[in-house]
Amino acid sequence: MYKVMNYFLIWVLGSAASAVLAKQTFHGDKVFRAKLQTEGHVALIHKIKEAIKLDFWHPDTADRMVPHTEADFHVHSDQADSVQILLQQNSVPYEVLFHDLQEGIEAQLNNTKKSKRHSYTKYNTWEKIVEWTSKLTKKYPNLVQRIDIGKSVEGRPMYVLQVGNPDSATKAIFMDCGIHAREWISPAFCQWFVKELIKGKNNIRELVKSLTFYILPVFNIDGYVWTWTEDRMWRKNRSPSEDAKCVGTDLNRNFNISWCDIGSSDEPCSEIYCGAAAESEIETKNVASFIRSHVDSIKAYISFHSFSQMLLFPFSYTYELAPDHKELDEIAKGAVAELQGLYGTSYTYGPSASTIYPTAGSSDDWAYSLGIKYSFTFELRDEGKKGFLLPQSQIKATCQETTLAVAYIAKYVLDHST
Repeated sequence: MYKVMNYFLIWVLGSAASAVLAKQTFHGDKVFRAKLQTEGHVALIHKIKEAIKLDFWHPDTADRMVPHTEADFHVHSDQADSVQILLQQNSVPYEVLFHDLQEGIEAQLNNTKKSKRHSYTKYNTWEKIVEWTSKLTKKYPNLVQRIDIGKSVEGRPMYVLQVGNPDSATKAIFMDCGIHAREWISPAFCQWFVKELIKGKNNIRELVKSLTFYILPVFNIDGYVWTWTEDRMWRKNRSPSEDAKCVGTDLNRNFNISWCDIGSSDEPCSEIYCGAAAESEIETKNVASFIRSHVDSIKAYISFHSFSQMLLFPFSYTYELAPDHKELDEIAKGAVAELQGLYGTSYTYGPSASTIYPTAGSSDDWAYSLGIKYSFTFELRDEGKKGFLLPQSQIKATCQETTLAVAYIAKYVLDHST
């Protein structure tokens, strides 16, 4: 068996030299879900990773793989068949989530024609989102303000939408979406939630009478634009590294909390590269500066990611329980129950480190360390069948159920924060 494995690894490694790993289309690429039952299975995936580039979807790096878990990873078309043979030859149970990733990318938009108009039930380009923010402030000048908190590394303005009146609603909640570029359902939710605060059901609209919401629809703007124009699977921001060989920092590893420790990498080519220093990235610095300047009023911080269907809270950087663990756990339990009550979508909840995996330099841990006790991270739909390519047809249901969970948290914060 091992001779067979080594033979194929040598073949794969040789063919990798001629592969174009930076292709912007994904015809023939496959996404596998390997069900790792033994240490040998884990070791095999590590050996394959050493031979070729694997794009890990879940977990986000090979180092997190352990027996009795699953690993989802994307393989270039030139190596997909060889990887599949290796899994078979070494008795690794697996399924193919995408037989042709390009078809999955096109299916995400449900093969609909492009529209010039912003839509709450479609994925919108950055240009449409900017225009949408402008129209909202003009249409609802007494309710919505657009705040420019700084520029991205490529010079795009980072707009926070202030929904509510901070003069009368002195307690605030900060929300951000799209810190990882390829997680399109995340920005879609932030846009939807703004709509709900403005013209949704009474129980949601009532929130802005007592709470001010600061909502950043797209955190990682440059990366998000890149996923539309160049590489749908891009994750990081677009800042060049010092050696100029690789581009991008994982913004959710760049906050000043246990920076570049567990679950991060100091290798610029890594998908979880922590950056040259804490807050080295202008996007991180802009968000951190805004939150620090409003920390007296911000009572909750909520970040939205995908995928996994989880509601997480501190800590990420350690397995130790947060001082407010019991309260945060109860809030998460209630929020998940609200979410599940609409369509039956099952969510797991708990501390980030033990529920999903440990991560240093994350935004929710940083916010918690700043004194924002009610800090949460949502991992939205689904559990991996579509992964980052959640179809547009699921935007509405995803946003509807998530709105219920966020409203639950918001009401709790309003009643219990000081």
